[in-house]
Amino acid sequence: MTAWAPEDQAVLSETYALVLTAGDAGHDGVEIGMVVVDGNLYVRAYRGTRSRWYRAARDRGRGRIQVAGVTHDVLLQTRDLELSPEIGAAFRAKYGRLADALVTSPQARAATIRIDPALADRPGADVTPSRTTSATAAGSHSNPRRPRRQMKRLPSGAA
Repeated sequence: MTAWAPEDQAVLSETYALVLTAGDAGHDGVEIGMVVVDGNLYVRAYRGTRSRWYRAARDRGRGRIQVAGVTHDVLLQTRDLELSPEIGAAFRAKYGRLADALVTSPQARAATIRIDPALADRPGADVTPSRTTSATAAGSHSNPRRPRRQMKRLPSGAA
C-alpha cells in the first residue's frame, strides 16, 4: 500500500467526485464520490459487488482516476480490506444524507475499493501526474484513435 502525498490528499478531500476507469484508458469511466481516511482513498459501489464498474476494478486491479483535471495511474484494492467505521463516517461527513446507502447497506460496504497511487510500483515511472483536457475531464471519449464500442442488441428472447 502506498499512501497519497499530502497535497494529493488535500485535493481529494476537497473535491466532490472523481472519474474512475478500471483497466485500459479505452473504457469509459464512472464518476463517483470518494473519501480519504488515514491517508488512503476509498470509493464504494452503491449497487454492491454486482456493480459493473466494481467488478471491472476487482478483475483488473489497475486503472486511472481523474480528479481536479489531473489523471493518476492507480492500483485498485478490493480484497482483504479492513473496513474501519471511520470510512463510513467520512462518507457521511462529506456527503450527508446522500451517503446513507453507502454507509448502511451491507452490499455497498462489501464493495469498498481502496485506490492507491501506482507510480511507486512502476520503475522509471514519470512521477508527474498528467493533466487532462477539459473535454476528457468532463468525461468525453479519451482516445480519438479508438472508436467507442457499441453494445450489440440481442434479438427478442435471446439470452
